[in-house]
Amino acid sequence: MKKQSKPAKFTRHQMFQLGLMFGAILFLCVLMYFVGRPLVQFVSKPEYFRDWVESKGILGVLAFIGMVILQVFLAIIPGGPFEVGAGYAFGAVKGTLLCDFATTLASLLVFLFVRKFGMKFVELFVSKEKIESVRFLKSSKKSESIIFLFFLIPGTPKDLLSYLVGLTDMKVSHWIFICAVGRFPAIFLSVLSGSALGTENYTIAVTVLAVLIALYMIGLIVYRFHNRKQ
Repeated sequence: MKKQSKPAKFTRHQMFQLGLMFGAILFLCVLMYFVGRPLVQFVSKPEYFRDWVESKGILGVLAFIGMVILQVFLAIIPGGPFEVGAGYAFGAVKGTLLCDFATTLASLLVFLFVRKFGMKFVELFVSKEKIESVRFLKSSKKSESIIFLFFLIPGTPKDLLSYLVGLTDMKVSHWIFICAVGRFPAIFLSVLSGSALGTENYTIAVTVLAVLIALYMIGLIVYRFHNRKQ
């Protein structure tokens, strides 16, 4: 008769890590509920958001940068409302530069955190199913070019990729270039639509929105098709 194996005991270090992980997940859930949702609702009302930014001056600009950084870290928060709100509040040029700077900074921070803490940090923000769904990072020698292409096209999961790229051997300088340059066209179009709404130029707003939707659908199809091929 076989002896029943004793259940594995966790060491103090493992218990501490588990407690830290559960604490971080709980903190993120609370942050998402009490901060993330109100932020999205706030920037989704561009006229109120513009008045708030103008009343705060430079602090309003810094607060907006912080909002965008938080949005990238909590990858489930959509970035579109922030970009449209930036166009409405800051105009096309300033809004685009602010969004591009903030998303690049946030993506760099995510990249560095993943390099430091590895898969455990990634799994705090991204489910294992989503991690496993991104196959081309594991198999393609041309992954940098592919990632840059995906960043150029709206509709691809850029925030998800920001977490996974840190697990590769990509150079920091290459990642900064991909984020700053690759995200720029999609950010510009979204911000431009918000700016057009702010100036009541509805023809441009509708045209840009139609282009964004078309590119979004193309990007989604291209990403899924390429990922299934791997």
